[in-house]
Amino acid sequence: MKRLAGIIAVALLSMSPLFAQEISNTRRAPVVSPEITSEGITFRLRSPYATVVTLSGSWQTDRTPIAMERGDDLVWSVTVPSLDPDLYYYYFSVDGTTVLDPSNLALQRDGTSLRNIFIVDGDVSSDFKDVEPAKRGNLSSVWYDSPTIGSRRRMMVYTPVGYSQNSKVKYPVLYLLHGGGGDEEAWTSMGRAAQILDNLISSGKCVPMIVVMPNGNANQTCAPVFNVPGQESTALDNEISSDLFVTSIIKDIIPFIEANYNVVKNKDGRAISGLSMGGGHTIRTNYLFPGYFSYICPQSTGAHPHNQKRTQYAFDREQLDKYLEGIKKAGYKLFWLGCGDSDPWFEEAQEFDRILSSHGMDHVFHVTGGGHEWKNWRNYLDTFLPLLFR
Repeated sequence: MKRLAGIIAVALLSMSPLFAQEISNTRRAPVVSPEITSEGITFRLRSPYATVVTLSGSWQTDRTPIAMERGDDLVWSVTVPSLDPDLYYYYFSVDGTTVLDPSNLALQRDGTSLRNIFIVDGDVSSDFKDVEPAKRGNLSSVWYDSPTIGSRRRMMVYTPVGYSQNSKVKYPVLYLLHGGGGDEEAWTSMGRAAQILDNLISSGKCVPMIVVMPNGNANQTCAPVFNVPGQESTALDNEISSDLFVTSIIKDIIPFIEANYNVVKNKDGRAISGLSMGGGHTIRTNYLFPGYFSYICPQSTGAHPHNQKRTQYAFDREQLDKYLEGIKKAGYKLFWLGCGDSDPWFEEAQEFDRILSSHGMDHVFHVTGGGHEWKNWRNYLDTFLPLLFR
């Protein structure tokens, strides 16, 4: 028995160098991705059994996947030229299957799709970055009853740092609306709304405010990723649901916020903005309920809501003139319209600009490059927030 034990001990000792080598082989250096340097941006993915790996990113104009090369360490990599300061998303494809970057925990959700993100530092992107904890506001998921729509619904509410420390302070409110295909988390996930607010408020460029981000799809109670029983997984973007949601802003959402938060309860303490479909909701709300908002900031839209053209809800120029005269008579402090010159809605935005001028309505027409994209909408938010509640 002792002889057997000795043989086993000798065998184990003889194997120990091999065992140590095996252990060292498994302790691979961590993969760094993306790595941003002055020479470019390098993306890496360890995938030992892959045969074809590609990279796709939001900076690409032709959307052609970029081929990656496998190194001796079984890590696939590629370096792209330096990019302008901004926020970008990207993803990998491994043998035809979309794969996220496991080395990068920064993500955004667009509908049901997740994408990795990174930020290239610069003036344009400085407000997109996270601030230190002492300067951060709170972002809450809030459920509220909507008798107008007939369901209990979810929205995101941002409160600025220091909100809970003094109940006597009354804050103005921005109602911020998402576009088609989005939900109540679109502005915080892709729009970086919380980070932009934190940065602007902490630097004194923006009045501390509460920002309410509801779900603009009347047939959804919340974002479809939460799998609420009986909920529609696909948004219903039609004229009926549009007016239901618009009415719910006035009848359900504003009363809930003003009953549960320390806010200014008049039109000078309210602003409304939205992108694309949400831009249509923004102007439709003011057409139907003039006098509720002193700050009106539609983005990437025209005078007619997106989903009401060529329907029974469409209106002619005579009705449009009545709507605009109603807004003018009710009074407002800022009418701010933003659109990119490559946006499919740019011509309609230009026409809206001309019509507002024909009514003698003071307004800002903020034109940028680019199209119907978050690159613009993040920057629009960053641009008009300092103009609110002054």
